[in-house]
Amino acid sequence: MRHSVVPHPLLTDLPTGKLTPKTMKALKIVSPGRAEIQTVPVPRLRDQYVLVKVKAVAINPTDWKHIDSQENAKPGLTSGCDFCGTVVALGPNCTKKYKPGDMISGVTHGANASEREDGCFGEYAVVKEGCSMRVPDRMSPEEAATTGVAVLTIALGLYQKLGMQMPGAKGAKKNEWMMVYGGSSAMGSMAIQCAVLSGYKVVTTSSPRNYDLVKSMGAEAAFDYNDPSCGKKINELTKDSLKLVFDCISEGSSPEICCAAVSFSGGKVAYLLPAQHSRKDVESLHVLGYTGIGEAFTKYGRDFPASPEDYRVVSEMFMVAEKLYAERRLTAHPPKVGRQGFEGVLEGLQTMRDGKVSGVKLVHQISMQ
Repeated sequence: MRHSVVPHPLLTDLPTGKLTPKTMKALKIVSPGRAEIQTVPVPRLRDQYVLVKVKAVAINPTDWKHIDSQENAKPGLTSGCDFCGTVVALGPNCTKKYKPGDMISGVTHGANASEREDGCFGEYAVVKEGCSMRVPDRMSPEEAATTGVAVLTIALGLYQKLGMQMPGAKGAKKNEWMMVYGGSSAMGSMAIQCAVLSGYKVVTTSSPRNYDLVKSMGAEAAFDYNDPSCGKKINELTKDSLKLVFDCISEGSSPEICCAAVSFSGGKVAYLLPAQHSRKDVESLHVLGYTGIGEAFTKYGRDFPASPEDYRVVSEMFMVAEKLYAERRLTAHPPKVGRQGFEGVLEGLQTMRDGKVSGVKLVHQISMQ
């Protein structure tokens, strides 16, 4: 599918008449395991996309995994998914009422072999309008940068795959148990909050040092995932009633812990990575967040068609989340702000590779303006 493109030899930025340069610095994949800072053209402004000047970015596991992937690390791809920035210009057919200078956060398809200019680890980025939201005045760019990937993935995981109802939906209040595995992750902390707002009682897993964090997000109980009887204890707490699980880790022992927690009458587990478990009466659901952007792409040697339905659900969730953040009913995951600039981003990627992140989300400032 070809997109309408707005050429911009030099784009007018804010009403002051400031101009956007034709080139920018960005973090580009060079080869598997290696990314470097390069000078590249500012991304094209495509149909239904918004051009933003990036203020801050956050690091996700998918960022370093794509850089390190023998299969997906194609030279010239821009890394990065989570950002906060200011609106520069709107592409054709945009329906959101953004104005130049508005601060927004959102998610881009980092390391997208089907569209090399996607990705937000650059001084400028383009974001599909439905995968973005306004940032409340009270929220810092660093806090806002932690939200985009979580909003998109929770839209598909909780509200599409698991069939839960979004906060505010008629009949959303359930007063039933659901489980979030990995509650102290950025994804997990938002999933806990959203599930509570949808009327569920939430049980989660984390390390004991993060119990206070996950309970502050709304979890009624937390269990140590290193405890061999973790799943059994959750099953006992929920009186064998647990039907819905959202696994934010999806590797190691997490699938079997989730299955041990689920009711003996069966249930569903939504995984963020392809995962296998032993129980045939527990449905395994894979959440691939990139489908939520609504564009066709190729990954892992497989072609994924555009999914208008996934994009619709994600767009709806971004509107809901924008309202919830503005009303202070949602709280951003605690950011840990590292070294500024793309050198800092490279350091953050290595920190996450090394497994040294717990209870916070790594954030790096790109522009102070």
